[in-house]
Amino acid sequence: MNKKTQELYQAAVKFAGIKHDGQSMPHYKASYMVHISNVAMEVMLAYQNEPNFDLDLAVQIALLHDTIEDTNTTYEEICELFSASIADGVLALTKDESLPKEDQMIDSLNRIKLISKEAKLVKICDRITNLQSPPDSWDKQKIIKYHSEAKQIANAMKGENSYLDVRIEERIKAYEQYF
Repeated sequence: MNKKTQELYQAAVKFAGIKHDGQSMPHYKASYMVHISNVAMEVMLAYQNEPNFDLDLAVQIALLHDTIEDTNTTYEEICELFSASIADGVLALTKDESLPKEDQMIDSLNRIKLISKEAKLVKICDRITNLQSPPDSWDKQKIIKYHSEAKQIANAMKGENSYLDVRIEERIKAYEQYF
């Protein structure tokens, strides 16, 4: 990571911190910024192991990936403050809630595939980060569905980064303990 990457990281994490202020991970009772920074960390580790993508673009998308979906942030705002490439990645990672819930994942995956390699990698990193112990409120059916979605993501994004291919498969396997 170089000085430019650090500065871009700092600007994006500050923006995300302001936008996600007061939000927490409901089942972990931790600041939402823990999730955001964990996704960015996964991106950086992927780059360290296989530097076959634009780290600056991927880190910024990672830090901002939930701002449109979970805050009052607009696509235009991200374009203006960051770039259209970053905004496109964030928008692709945003669920289209006008669609039936069962269609939202495949729609998002299809949009991600059209955007950039970096958006694909962020999607993988996001799911890796989320494959921790499920919330106590989830029943077995929901846990199995989440596991199945993780496999769908892994298959759809396979081949973009071999380090992440192995990493997500390990997390998917480890998640089976919650069935």
